[in-house]
Amino acid sequence: MALTSKQEKFCQSIVSGMNQSDAYRAAYSVGEGTKPECVNQQAYELMQNLDISLRIEHLRRPIAERVGRTLEQHIERLMKLGEHGESLDKVDAAIKAEELIGKVLGFYVTKTELSGKNGEALNIKLTKEIIDTDQNKTS
Repeated sequence: MALTSKQEKFCQSIVSGMNQSDAYRAAYSVGEGTKPECVNQQAYELMQNLDISLRIEHLRRPIAERVGRTLEQHIERLMKLGEHGESLDKVDAAIKAEELIGKVLGFYVTKTELSGKNGEALNIKLTKEIIDTDQNKTS
């Protein structure tokens, strides 16, 4: 099944390094009063869509090929580094390696909550303009 333009933008945003919620906000119209939990849920549901997950995998494949590493190789390397850290009683290094393995596998999601001046709600329109301007500068 072909993806909609919004679904494609979501996929592209994920591959560019955005977290799921930010990718959802970049691709879909999210109202100013929308709760972060709603955005998180919608983004999660999109990621469960087989067509979307396959598209993301398809977009990531050339990147992995360019660096000459598979996900499995990446995780194996982190595991070795963690074991080495443990063998040297470097618990911090072992924990960090384990944390990174969890992130690679998607066990951890970084959440960021933004607020406006004095803790007020953000002006979504202004925030979107700033993000769009910043993304255009890096393109």
